[in-house]
Amino acid sequence: MRVVVIGSGIVGAGAAYYLSRRGAAVTVVDGGYPGEATQAGAGIVCPWVDHPEDDDWYQLTREGTRRYPGLVEALGEDIGYAKVGALLVAADPADLEPVRALLRRRHAGAPEMGDVVDVATPSELFPPLSDDLSAILVPGAARVDGCSVRDELLRAAVAQGAEVRVGAARLTPGGEVFMHALAGEAASEGEPWIPAHSAAGVPEEPLDQGGSWRQGAPTARAAEPPVPMGARRFAGEGEPLDADMVIVAAGAWTGEVCRPLGVELPVFPRRGQIMHVTLEGVDTAWWPIVLPRVGPYLLGFPDSRVVIGATVEDVGFAPRVTLGGLDEVIQAGLRVAPGLFNATVAETRVGLRPVYAPGSPLIGPLTGRVVVATGLSAYGLTAGPFTGEIAAALALGEEPPIDITPYAPAVG
Repeated sequence: MRVVVIGSGIVGAGAAYYLSRRGAAVTVVDGGYPGEATQAGAGIVCPWVDHPEDDDWYQLTREGTRRYPGLVEALGEDIGYAKVGALLVAADPADLEPVRALLRRRHAGAPEMGDVVDVATPSELFPPLSDDLSAILVPGAARVDGCSVRDELLRAAVAQGAEVRVGAARLTPGGEVFMHALAGEAASEGEPWIPAHSAAGVPEEPLDQGGSWRQGAPTARAAEPPVPMGARRFAGEGEPLDADMVIVAAGAWTGEVCRPLGVELPVFPRRGQIMHVTLEGVDTAWWPIVLPRVGPYLLGFPDSRVVIGATVEDVGFAPRVTLGGLDEVIQAGLRVAPGLFNATVAETRVGLRPVYAPGSPLIGPLTGRVVVATGLSAYGLTAGPFTGEIAAALALGEEPPIDITPYAPAVG
């Protein structure tokens, strides 16, 4: 079977990997969109603290988490995966009780989270933390390097016969694929592409976060109105790509890619700005993830690196690092971890998380030959490879590993 995968982020890479393992002839089209989410993701794998009232979301992230150890073994490469645990911290100990109860309720069905324990002095595990914080530790939580996961998945797929092409993919109304050379950014002429559900390209009301621990509500940006996505300029007539099936895993741009099919998918970008700092001479490789009840997350990586982030902004297709965004990250980070005051700023990143307006992931057949897989929001690095596995099964006509009914596209 010939399958074209549109999108080379962690979902598309996962789909290519599982398709090529099953013997499919795979072509991945890397669209080169600025602000792709995978390269900016922090790498937190801790599903048990989120979506307390949404079992479908939780199932997807939990199953994605369970597959990581096997994926690490299969790839045989360093993808930055390490079980470092997660510290849930709050200034008021009472704020930890709801998540403690949630973890207790879920433990029997997810023993891989480990035995949750109180931590009297969280700064002993993550030294820059404030001494005024209360904390509980979830030992099964892990961190991962999203770029490394994506790269190794693609490398393994290519080793299994897949091909990766760089260009802009265009669908026809019948689901055929044409690939064009990249010709700059969105065209300035013509009507801008704006999802039909909102004139601004985002929901009229903020999505209900359902009490999730680390996915905060969007921050208002009065001085920066939402930016719509213009129609992408295509160069030449395009090269047809032979395909029996197509998987669209184009992240926040999925709506634009699928629009020629005659559907308006309400997928929009949610911007996240993130900062990497270094602490010279300090071994941060095994520091736990820090998840405050309010404020940014923090996590350590090798090379004395600490990641702080991220903002949650509904500003449309604007993958820019802003002073306001960095100020938000810095101020909130120092409130939780004042010991980072003298850390060196190594780099900043920005990504556009793909969000499906109804609030769920978006996974399923769109037409008889097109499968869509996106909408993972802040949980792309947790559930991305598994979502790619689901999309691969659908493209091959196989039974997916979980029931995908809750994630099916709402199109007529």
